[in-house]
Amino acid sequence: MFVDEVDIHVAAGGGGRGCLAFRREKFVPRGGPSGGDGGHGGSVYIVASPHTNTLINYRFHPEFTAERGDHGQGSNRTGHGGADLELAVPVGTLVYEKTGDPVQPMTQLADLAEVGQRVLVARGGRGGLGNAHFATSTNRAPRKVQPGEPGEEKDLRLELKLLADVGLVGFPNAGKSTLIARISAARPKIADYPFTTLTPNLGVVRLSDDRSFVVADVPGLIEGAHRGHGLGHRFLRHLERTKVLVHLVDVTSETGRDPVEDLEVVRRELELFQPALAAKPQLVAANKMDAVDDDARVTALERRASELRLPFFRISGVSGAGVPDLLQTMWDRLAVPRGPAAEIDVDALHSARPS
Repeated sequence: MFVDEVDIHVAAGGGGRGCLAFRREKFVPRGGPSGGDGGHGGSVYIVASPHTNTLINYRFHPEFTAERGDHGQGSNRTGHGGADLELAVPVGTLVYEKTGDPVQPMTQLADLAEVGQRVLVARGGRGGLGNAHFATSTNRAPRKVQPGEPGEEKDLRLELKLLADVGLVGFPNAGKSTLIARISAARPKIADYPFTTLTPNLGVVRLSDDRSFVVADVPGLIEGAHRGHGLGHRFLRHLERTKVLVHLVDVTSETGRDPVEDLEVVRRELELFQPALAAKPQLVAANKMDAVDDDARVTALERRASELRLPFFRISGVSGAGVPDLLQTMWDRLAVPRGPAAEIDVDALHSARPS
């Protein structure tokens, strides 16, 4: 089961209390105070781990408590400190703290985008001081100690955003799963009905000269997704880290829809979800060219892509036709530095493509 959002409660360990004790040994009159300090409580950390790819472990076990510190003992012995608790999450997880404030309901604590990154989310309580700390020249037998401080408790939300270089978007049944299965080792569910993909899929594309990049396939969008139609915008956050978006458009007449309108609908839904997402570099791929029964549909889509200054490709995820050119352009676009000058020459791209 793919789980990308959970709410958890974490509690750090409390500190142990200080000890009230006096040194009592033969031939040592008035030995004085000898109460040790309490141990510090364990803290709670969240760590980005490469060995997990979902938050399902926290769906059914949402409460976590670190070990508390032991109490201090006589002979100036400090209590044992509580062990820290580390919670492993997938790389790409965002950690939010719930504030209980309706104006600012959550505060982001960390974005764990690299393996091994960790964030302290709940600090353990400090151990209390024993009576040995309170001895003075005028009070040589203090009976004062400190209790241990409680550890922090927090309500957190964990949200996973997949780490991918390229994102595939389009209507349901546009062939996104078929394409990612062809270009990578990913094996998503493929069927001839809409909304086959219910969770995002990741695939690693390997090119020559040891080049590789990660492609993400998210469930299909339909018009009104921002209002919750279909699967809504729920999974679009997994595209926020991508550098390039590829619009996969089914150009066969079997859909009963206009390919140009499909492209416009998806672009509009991206804009409604997050303008920064719609502003990413984009490519347009006319898919299922092996089953096209009306070339005018493909021509109209290519004309619209040219008007939008978006590179256009004719491909077939089933046969693999046109896919190498698309992959090469994905790589070229990923290698282009950010900035206004980083623009693909669409006309040159079209003239360079073999007929």
